[in-house]
Amino acid sequence: VKSEGPKLVPFFKATCVYFVLWLPTSSPSWFSALIKCLPIFCLWVFLLAHGINFLVAHRSACRILAGLIFSAVGDAFLIWQEQGYFIHGLLMFAITHILYSSAFGMKPLDLKAGLLMGLVSSSCYAFLYSYLSGPFTYLVAVYIALIGFMGWRAVAGMQLCNDLWTWTKLSACIGAMLFMVSDLTIAVNKFCFPVPYSRVIIMATYYAAQMLIALSAVESREDEDFRKRN
Repeated sequence: VKSEGPKLVPFFKATCVYFVLWLPTSSPSWFSALIKCLPIFCLWVFLLAHGINFLVAHRSACRILAGLIFSAVGDAFLIWQEQGYFIHGLLMFAITHILYSSAFGMKPLDLKAGLLMGLVSSSCYAFLYSYLSGPFTYLVAVYIALIGFMGWRAVAGMQLCNDLWTWTKLSACIGAMLFMVSDLTIAVNKFCFPVPYSRVIIMATYYAAQMLIALSAVESREDEDFRKRN
């Protein structure tokens, strides 16, 4: 944690800039898009600071970086969501969740965690269903399935009862859960009813989620160091 912390300083500064400026969402601009995406750009730099060779050699880290790139594009689209770009942002984040799921991998399978996440996802969709209409009835269903699958793969990596447990797996798990909270808040606020302090909840959980998922990419390096020691 000590070795990774200094690399995250730009991310924390950029996040503070976003919350201090707190640009109005009613007047979207390229400047507001830049400020919103800046913390994610800093997470690109965080991963790139580990070296291109590291990213090339470890597919999971590379996929997380790709996910962060699609996230930034999605953030930019959502700046103009009232102008009809909400679905574009939804698509970018759907791709992000596919990339993150691929990075977390399919081992261990942990069907119990999969069942739990399936129940949570189904409950969320059942709650939203009566408020949805048109293409969103299907698009939201697909999106919830993708983020639920991503959450399952992150939770499945948490093996607290054996020696495979690492803080980076915990980071991925918490990050995935926060991402789900952020997106659920967006959905409820957009389709159901206004959520008090929705923007604060959405962005605070979103930035924290992205940071924790980016941190989980250093798992590859820890595994490599472990193999060298043994």
